[in-house]
Amino acid sequence: MRAAVVAGPGAGPVCSDFPEPEPMPGQESLELVAAGVHRVTKAIAAGQHYGSERRYPLVAGVDAVARTADGRLVFTGFPRAPWGTMAERLVTPFSLELPHGADPLAIAAGVNPGMSGWFALTGRREERGGLGTVLVLGATGMSGSMAVQSAFALGAQRVVAVGRNPEALERLAARGATTVSLATGDPAAAIAGALGDDTPSLVLDYLWGPVAEATFAVLGRRGLAEDEGDITYVQIGSLGGPDAAVPAALLRSRKIRIVGSGAGSVSAERTMAELPRIMRLIADGALEAPATAYSLERVGEAWAHGGPSRAVVVPG
Repeated sequence: MRAAVVAGPGAGPVCSDFPEPEPMPGQESLELVAAGVHRVTKAIAAGQHYGSERRYPLVAGVDAVARTADGRLVFTGFPRAPWGTMAERLVTPFSLELPHGADPLAIAAGVNPGMSGWFALTGRREERGGLGTVLVLGATGMSGSMAVQSAFALGAQRVVAVGRNPEALERLAARGATTVSLATGDPAAAIAGALGDDTPSLVLDYLWGPVAEATFAVLGRRGLAEDEGDITYVQIGSLGGPDAAVPAALLRSRKIRIVGSGAGSVSAERTMAELPRIMRLIADGALEAPATAYSLERVGEAWAHGGPSRAVVVPG
C-alpha cells in the first residue's frame, strides 16, 4: 500500500510502498480519509517525543478520519508501531463515528490540537464549578487558539490570550479574548497589564521557557495574608524552550499547582468520553479547525506547511 514512510530520525516522510498493517483480534482494516500533520506527529516521527518507539522505517501519523468497510466515517488513532495513520489502510484499537454533517477534514485537523487544552479546562470546571479567568500562553498557534475557543465554549468569564501572530490575535479578540502581543516589549509587563488586578484560575502554557518565567513573575505576590487566589498552571507545550525556573517564593506564597497535560496523563476512558463532545463542537463551528489538504504524494509539502490552517494528508 502507499504510505508516508519515514526512514529514520531526522528524515522527512516520502510516499512509498509499505507492508499492509497486521490486524489484531477484533480489529478491522480502515481506509484513510484524512490524517492531520500535528506537532506530535512530527515529534514522534523524528524520535523526539516520549511516545516514540523509534522503530524505523515507520509510517507517520497518530490519528485520522477513516472509512469503515460499511461506509461509516470514524475518528481513530494510535495504530501499533511501525504503522501510522498516513497510509491508504490502517488498523487501530478504537473508532468513534463522526457527528452527522461533520467535515472530515476539520475533524482530522482539529481533534488533536483541540484536545490539548480541553482536559485541563473541563477538569478545572468540574473541580471548582466554573472557570473564572483563563490565561493562555501561546494562543496564536492552532492548539492555543482552540484552547481559547474551548474556554469560552465551557463558560470562562474571561480569557487572556498571549501570542505573537497579530492576525491570530485579532481573530481571538473578535471572539472576546483580551489579547497580549509578545512581538515587542517586556512579556511580564504586557501580561501584567492585561491581567490588571485579575488572578487567573487556570493557566494553559504552550510555550514554557522565558515566557513561563515572565508569567511566574507576574503571578508572584508579597505579604503574609492568606492567598485569595487558587491557580492551576498547566504545562502543555514547550515551543518557547524546554526548561523554566520556578521561583520558590511563588510556590510558598500562592495557592498554585503546576501540573502537566499530554499523551499518557489522561485516562483512555476519559479521552473516549470527551472526544465526541470535541468533535460535535468542531462540527457545529464552535471550535474552528481550518484544514489544508495534501495528497499522500505531496506529504513532504504537508510536512512543511505553515500558516493558520492545519495540514491534513488525504489518499489522493
